[in-house]
Amino acid sequence: MKAIDEYPDVHEELLDIAQAFLARYEGDGFIDDQVLFCRAVKHLQSVDVPMHLAERLVSHAYGILKSSHDRRRLDIAASSETVAVVTDPASGLTWAVPVGLIVKYVINAPANRKLRLVEP
Repeated sequence: MKAIDEYPDVHEELLDIAQAFLARYEGDGFIDDQVLFCRAVKHLQSVDVPMHLAERLVSHAYGILKSSHDRRRLDIAASSETVAVVTDPASGLTWAVPVGLIVKYVINAPANRKLRLVEP
């Protein structure tokens, strides 16, 4: 029997479910992002999605939700292993950002928290 993530149609449906769940509760000011993330993962697990896949799907859906209002995009063709090129199609501006700076100021920032399922 094949795993769920081997079926692209099912994978897309589950991603849509995760996006819908996050969008439904995002506007609720009583829930912070970490709690919302955990609830979305548990929601997918309730329909027999394995935790590793649920976390991956919710992470993807969370990224889509948070970036949907941002017009800036990563220019993959112009980027390299060490430099990320970000463009703003509306203004025509382009930024070249060394990956080391992204790691230092975004990934390793003390205030940054990792969105993963947290069990009480």
